[in-house]
Amino acid sequence: MQVAELDLDDLDDDATPGPGVLALRPGPGGPAVTAGEVFVLVRVRGRPVGTMTATVPEGADPAEALAAHARARCTPRSAPSAQPAAAPPPRTSVVVGTREGADRLARTLDSLLAQDHPDFEVVVVDNAPVTDATRDLLALTYPDRVRYVREPVPGLAIAHNRGVASARGEVLAFTDDDVIADPQWLTALSTPFVEDPRIGCVTGLILPARLTTPAQVLLESHGGFAKGFSPRTYDPARPPEDEPLFPFTAGRFGSGANMAFRADTLRAAGGFDPATGTGTPARGGDDLYAFAAVLADGHRLRYTPDALVWHHHREGLQDLRNQAYGYGAGLTAYLTALVVRRPALLPVLLACVPRGLAHARAMTAHRDGGDGLPGEHGGGGHPWPRALSRLERRGMLAGPLGYARARHRVRGLPLPWESREER
Repeated sequence: MQVAELDLDDLDDDATPGPGVLALRPGPGGPAVTAGEVFVLVRVRGRPVGTMTATVPEGADPAEALAAHARARCTPRSAPSAQPAAAPPPRTSVVVGTREGADRLARTLDSLLAQDHPDFEVVVVDNAPVTDATRDLLALTYPDRVRYVREPVPGLAIAHNRGVASARGEVLAFTDDDVIADPQWLTALSTPFVEDPRIGCVTGLILPARLTTPAQVLLESHGGFAKGFSPRTYDPARPPEDEPLFPFTAGRFGSGANMAFRADTLRAAGGFDPATGTGTPARGGDDLYAFAAVLADGHRLRYTPDALVWHHHREGLQDLRNQAYGYGAGLTAYLTALVVRRPALLPVLLACVPRGLAHARAMTAHRDGGDGLPGEHGGGGHPWPRALSRLERRGMLAGPLGYARARHRVRGLPLPWESREER
């Protein structure tokens, strides 16, 4: 399935197709759009408003065919006019954790260095490297443009904490070595910190860069990493009525491939729990813990779809199995981390247990679907295999023990920004 971006002047059904199409672009690095199935990000004057799938007939103009489909499928509306920020976006540091990822890191760095943000730096944290490939890539291709930091202890949260210690920005943005950032990503992700001083964290939209294998299609068919196309602010002073498990369903807030924090807020919250995350027995949950910790400290979290990155989903079915298990393990590992590091939250968490169990069963249930391809996020065009549901639940059972093992391994590890060396 092809991936494309369609930018329209509006979604008015009465508009003529030609003048209303501002641009049709392939997904990042992809070939020009041709006849066949296409997964489309629909924009209105540059702003993301939804996704759809459509078939471009043989001989048809792809832009006109997709524009007609978008106007028939999407609710007619115009994108809100972008309001100029009261002040320029703050000085921002982008932290990219990587481990033996030099083969894919270059495309990520190229997209980061093309950002329209006026004042930022890029820091690559090389986590427990086995070779010098990442260091050599930065020295040869990005001298004086990307800072290299080495973290010898394995674990994504530990790498991120090293990045927190090394970064110089007022805002700390995090992404992965398998994404391509939209040129406006960093500005959109950092501007909310200027608009609202109570915001401690901002997350953004994640869409697939490729849909070329069954595993990629299956993941995106059931929502992928996207959290929708409506901006939302989560305020601990006003818990959302439609989130009865707030703030423990942190997976709804965003994902680690597209997140930013006010630097002082993240450091005051203790950073990322080093016993969570990829590369540890906990398997994940480092981003979820940070979201919940910032909210527990009274700060707001904002989700904005204007901050977009394109993610290269894993290609193989075994990778998807590992992801399913890791999602389950990371979820309960992060909840365990909250109880261990913030015991005052335990009574609130216990009160949520009955609803939480029901939520976990629903989240990991076998989900039927047709034989179609992914459409709107969460539409479930493909059935979610029972084997993956079982793996998620097995991961949930293993998460607390994995966290305990990981915590034992990092016992006594100081926060790097509190050490004299980093100061």
